[in-house]
Amino acid sequence: METNRQKKIGGVIQKDLVDILQGEVRKNGVSNLIISVSKVVVTSDLSVATVHLSVFPQEKAKEILEAVKSNSKTIKHDLSQRVRLQLRKVPNLVFFIDDSLDYIEKIDNALANRDNPIENRDLLEKRKLI
Repeated sequence: METNRQKKIGGVIQKDLVDILQGEVRKNGVSNLIISVSKVVVTSDLSVATVHLSVFPQEKAKEILEAVKSNSKTIKHDLSQRVRLQLRKVPNLVFFIDDSLDYIEKIDNALANRDNPIENRDLLEKRKLI
């Protein structure tokens, strides 16, 4: 369970990372791309922050994730400049793609009977029993 301190630090990091990432997108003149930070989870020792990114359009998600990972040191430096009065040490950033929107879309399709797994058994994932 997250403590209040972890939640506060996660919120501060999330807000500033959104500003940094969207500022880079605007500065580089990239259009038709939205990057948002959907969730930041900080470990109990405050040394690692897991950052979940949502990218629209979804087709560019892997490409954007690789670009963000390759520039993670620069992003951490920019973040440290923004939060230097709030945090003594900035946690290491680990980036992931947030796939919760895809999951919600699958549920909506199933509820709308477009992709109903009860009627069409081929939609169910085949699971191997060990």
